[in-house]
Amino acid sequence: MTEHENAYMGPDDGTYSYCDLPVMPEREFGFSIGPGRLSLIRMIDKKWVNGTVLHYYFFNEETDRELVRKADGSSEWVTWVGDAEQQNVVREAFQIWKAVGIGLDFKEVDHREDAEIRIGFMRGDGAWSYVGRDVLKQGENERTMNFGWDLTRHAREIDTAIHEIGHTLGFPHEHQNPHAGIVWDEEAVYAALAGPPNRWSREKTHYNIIRKISPDDVQGSNWDNDSVMHYPFGAGMIEEPAEYANGLFPAPGLSARDKTWVTDFYPPLEPEVEELKAFHSVAMDLAPREQRDFTFKPLITRYYNLRTFGRSDTVMVLFKEENGEPRYLTADDDSGRDENAYLRLRLFKGSKYVLRIRLYWRARGGETAVMIW
Repeated sequence: MTEHENAYMGPDDGTYSYCDLPVMPEREFGFSIGPGRLSLIRMIDKKWVNGTVLHYYFFNEETDRELVRKADGSSEWVTWVGDAEQQNVVREAFQIWKAVGIGLDFKEVDHREDAEIRIGFMRGDGAWSYVGRDVLKQGENERTMNFGWDLTRHAREIDTAIHEIGHTLGFPHEHQNPHAGIVWDEEAVYAALAGPPNRWSREKTHYNIIRKISPDDVQGSNWDNDSVMHYPFGAGMIEEPAEYANGLFPAPGLSARDKTWVTDFYPPLEPEVEELKAFHSVAMDLAPREQRDFTFKPLITRYYNLRTFGRSDTVMVLFKEENGEPRYLTADDDSGRDENAYLRLRLFKGSKYVLRIRLYWRARGGETAVMIW
């Protein structure tokens, strides 16, 4: 057995434990949204604006648990709390992503209400994470990520944690890349996943493995079979490419393509940030996926309006600086709507705010601007 074959390895029988993404409803768009505009929206809409500090929290209370009903009709409470050793695996995985040199940051917090990412270790519930900004749609007492088996059972389980954090950063499963050209032995896949340790339904297996994701959700036109976002697969599950008939086992850790991909969306931050002045419009010459960052220091405490202008799709996110760190306040995403991003809220004299705007799409020859008043 090779080292690669230990990734996601079941404890007893040599099968693989797989990530099970929560099903979220697809966004719906009107007929007026053209294919090029739609493609850009789908590529970006779950990603964070660059410069976001993502706060993570480990559930730690006795009441952090869930009632599970067993096949024999009995039930038991299963905790969400993980031990320090497993938490350390996840902490290390966050640092591995950060060490790539990205513009995002990660900070552990002691209170769930301060966290965007809330992590549980509920055994038997699989490994999963909501994708990107979908974590913001979950209640503060709900998990956004879970690890359903012991992350210390093998050294390669660090890849499980790296994989789930990759989903939180907005990245999908690479084996569902439509450019991969994978032809599955579908019945073999369904049979393998129906047994232990996963015990998945056909619907769950189709959603997480067989289903091809939109080309708009993947980076570039190539398939990265070494991506940390790719499952390992044993013999007999893949019919084509024929070279993987005996199994496909991604190399350990982040691949070179993973690193390129994450720094493309989240490059290192520019040290200088322009300051917005009230009632002064600022033009933004942005291409799709590009971002502009601004600071704003109110001269008086009052309600302020913040709006983008122009025929464009943007996501506009406002942070308040606390102890030198930007803390998320609110956002508006106007993508796919025939209107501009708009925020209205009370801002305080003496405070410093950071406004980050990422462009999805703009009309040909059009300009985009931002103004606060």
